[in-house]
Amino acid sequence: MLFVLLTLACGATQGPTSQGAWLSAPDPVARGVEFFTSTDQTLVEPAGPISVSLLRLDPARVRLSSLLSNDQVMYAEPVLEMAARAKVLAAVNAGFFNINNGEPVGLLKVAGELVSDTPIPKGAIAIWSPPVGRTSLAFDQVSARAELHVLIDGKPVVVPIDGVDTTRARGKLMLYSPKYHEHTDTAGNGVEWVLGGKPLTVTTVRRDAGSTPIPADGLVLSFGGLELPEPLGLLVPGVTLEVRRAWTSVNGLESDRLESADHVVNGAGLLRRGGVAATNWDVEKFSGAAFIQSRHPRTMVGVDRMGFIWLVVVDGRQQVSVGMSFNELQRLADRLELTDALNLDGGGSSTMVVRGKVVNRPSDAAGPRAVSDAIGVSVR
Repeated sequence: MLFVLLTLACGATQGPTSQGAWLSAPDPVARGVEFFTSTDQTLVEPAGPISVSLLRLDPARVRLSSLLSNDQVMYAEPVLEMAARAKVLAAVNAGFFNINNGEPVGLLKVAGELVSDTPIPKGAIAIWSPPVGRTSLAFDQVSARAELHVLIDGKPVVVPIDGVDTTRARGKLMLYSPKYHEHTDTAGNGVEWVLGGKPLTVTTVRRDAGSTPIPADGLVLSFGGLELPEPLGLLVPGVTLEVRRAWTSVNGLESDRLESADHVVNGAGLLRRGGVAATNWDVEKFSGAAFIQSRHPRTMVGVDRMGFIWLVVVDGRQQVSVGMSFNELQRLADRLELTDALNLDGGGSSTMVVRGKVVNRPSDAAGPRAVSDAIGVSVR
């Protein structure tokens, strides 16, 4: 028994550097945080120039959090500025987003609040990061929608919500939280309900006004159009209701666990789950084969067999680094001995910040791209 314990302790200390010289010596950023680089050309096939930045995190010593650009859903911001405002030690870009307005286009839960939903299952991580204890992650392909539950004439009625914290469409019902913006940023030709209190109650109904202020302790429902379908026309001041979240996972991650997670961050491409390589990407409905097969800058999050969390950024679209395809990213996950891994937003978004500096080479000529959200690392 003593021999086994000593062996495990040595493995935890040595980590991946014991597998060969493909990683640099660790740079001890802080207790529980080590920074590595790699330029090993055999990471890609055929071999070519490559540059990879990696953070290995001890889950007993770090906390992970989802950071919003400008502390709101609207608009984008570089990872470096998000990290500075949140006062975190390190950060990487996270979810996919609408480059025109900065809104997330996949699933995103921040500090317990769902701020972006999706009907299409996408690779995602759920994060539990208590102030005291151990940070833990769960990986799956997940979708989520919000629902409005209300009693109409004494009968329970469920009204689907078409989008959370996103641009309103005509004939659709949207839900806006305080994390979206100071107001709904909508035009007239719609109806908006201000919700507040406990239980949640309709306090105000605004017709054909738009840009309704969002109360700090409430929500706003917004319908695109003035002709209301039932039962929306019955939502008048004083009516109580409830907003619930409906979670769905492809590989069995329980809804109550997703509901309890501090953060849920979307990606596109679940790479590993429970030690098994994932290839069921059809459910995620990628834009095309080039997303998988071509080499691009990549950002990846994973957990290795010893329980360490890895944040990885692969540079690409440059002479000094060609990027990686999904197959090559899977091989990198093998080298790191990751049991679970997820591909995050990549391309010009791929950015890693450590100690107040961008440590990789983002591919955009203009410099690090403004993004919608990031994963921040702080030390307990």
